Amino acid sequence: MNRTHITRAGLLLALLLAVQSLRLLIPLPPFITMFGIGSAVNACLLVASLFVGIRTALLMAVVAPTVAYLQQMLPVPVLIVPVAAANAVYVLAFAALYGKRPYLAVVVAALVKMAGMYVAIDWVLQFVALPERIAALLRMMLSWPQLVTGLLGGALCLVIVERLRKTGLTKTGG
Repeated sequence: MNRTHITRAGLLLALLLAVQSLRLLIPLPPFITMFGIGSAVNACLLVASLFVGIRTALLMAVVAPTVAYLQQMLPVPVLIVPVAAANAVYVLAFAALYGKRPYLAVVVAALVKMAGMYVAIDWVLQFVALPERIAALLRMMLSWPQLVTGLLGGALCLVIVERLRKTGLTKTGG
């Protein structure tokens, strides 16, 4: 790993953490922050997969739900695992398809993330005793909104990549 790679990785991780911390600073309803912050986090994951590699993006895919738990956005720590897994699938699906069809990569990655997240959360909630109201809210928040944030995050990633390409900053640095 060279300095450019480490610097980019650090900046993307810092951006991911800063974006997630906005929910602590902006007093907006959870659904509004979920769409805005979720989309920005997804964009960070996808940009990381392109500019600093899959391993770093996968690490960030684990950091994001860990921070969400620490910020009390996930009610129990066991939920970190399915969210991290869904993030990882999102990154891997996007990276696998991006070179040939970037727009298709966004759509497939978002669909796979939503499906994976819903199935994993539903499975975990069979073993975790949560009040039914909280479980229902989690099932809802971790279903179709994940498709929306996945698509918006992917679209934002494509815009960022295009802007960086125009400035000549798309080289990986080694």
